Amino acid sequence: MLDGIKRWWSRPPTTAAAVSQPEDLAAWAAARQCSFRPVRDSEGFVIDGRLGALPWRLEWGPSQRGYIKGMELRLRAELGLSSDVHALVLDRSLQEAMEHAVYEQFVEGVQTRIDDQTPPEMRWLVMFPKLGGDVMKSLRERFTVLGSGESFLQPWLEGSLTEALEAMPVAADQPMVLMIARGRLTLRAALATPTVLDLQHWLRLFETAMREARRVASQIGDASAPSTQPSLWTASALPSDDERP
Repeated sequence: MLDGIKRWWSRPPTTAAAVSQPEDLAAWAAARQCSFRPVRDSEGFVIDGRLGALPWRLEWGPSQRGYIKGMELRLRAELGLSSDVHALVLDRSLQEAMEHAVYEQFVEGVQTRIDDQTPPEMRWLVMFPKLGGDVMKSLRERFTVLGSGESFLQPWLEGSLTEALEAMPVAADQPMVLMIARGRLTLRAALATPTVLDLQHWLRLFETAMREARRVASQIGDASAPSTQPSLWTASALPSDDERP
């Protein structure tokens, strides 16, 4: 798994070169009053924007997770949520593949415990209970949801977030993860060649998750004031930053 995170160092930058119409992506970002910049000799790009006063960052570049092959889309925002809030939404195919990997690595393999070198998405599958089908309702056929408690998870999913997830054109073989940890919301998805339509779809989902997370946190009293400064991340965010909670 860790080898997959680091494999971009030895991979030639041919995949990113296949991005169609990068000037259209830059124009789309400018129309939204967002900043756009290419990074790493065209091995990806970064877009910085805001939802109201909350900054978010969109990155596209070499995958930082072994379960995503090639290029990935990443979105993240600091929401100022309580550090006790842990939430994970992932597609069913990825959940099943991860659980199989956990079994092979830690049951049939030589390791006897899961440590902090294992990506949190994998650790959480054995740490937290999954929401039942009665709570998941229409999402249960496509997604798995788990976390630190239903007091946050269930109201977070209700309404517009469920609708946004249902509307996502996620292919069966396209890994997707939406998670909250340490007050940060992060979305990862496999995306070989981004288009404006792709960015619109994923950003709509992400901003919906941002709004709903803040709404629920304010209702249950777990929200602190998030930072509204634009420099939440290092200037070169692709692809070296470590986001393990």
